[in-house]
Amino acid sequence: MSSKSARRRAREFALQGIYQALLSGNSLSMIEDQVRSAPGFDKADGDLFTALLRGTLNDTGALEAEFAPFIGRSVTELSPIERAVLLLATHELERHIEVPYKVVINEAIELAKSYGGTDGHRFVNGVMDKVAAKLRPTEVAAREAARKDS
Repeated sequence: MSSKSARRRAREFALQGIYQALLSGNSLSMIEDQVRSAPGFDKADGDLFTALLRGTLNDTGALEAEFAPFIGRSVTELSPIERAVLLLATHELERHIEVPYKVVINEAIELAKSYGGTDGHRFVNGVMDKVAAKLRPTEVAAREAARKDS
């Protein structure tokens, strides 16, 4: 029996949809319908899934522009999974400020570990740390200050 939260499942299904969009070019509505009919979707947070999938796929270019300076290569040279994870996490950092940045980064690392290559999670961690510092500088600085004080 899996102990994954409904939110974790929503992120996993959103990642699958983003990955599918990157590889197939299918329409958002087609991808959304396919993913929603996948086994286990009923255990996911459907509203979060919708927000993550639509938000990410409707803003791919701008999201890539946020993380591109930190990847050390062209976005097109990323593996499709790494690219999808970075897109999803960047969207969540930018648009879901109710989620602490460390949660976003940790979820991205877990997705990269589960679906990506051997060291993909390390790459994702390094990039997302920099993206978080850019998109949420106050939150990152407060956490760093709290860490130094303890």
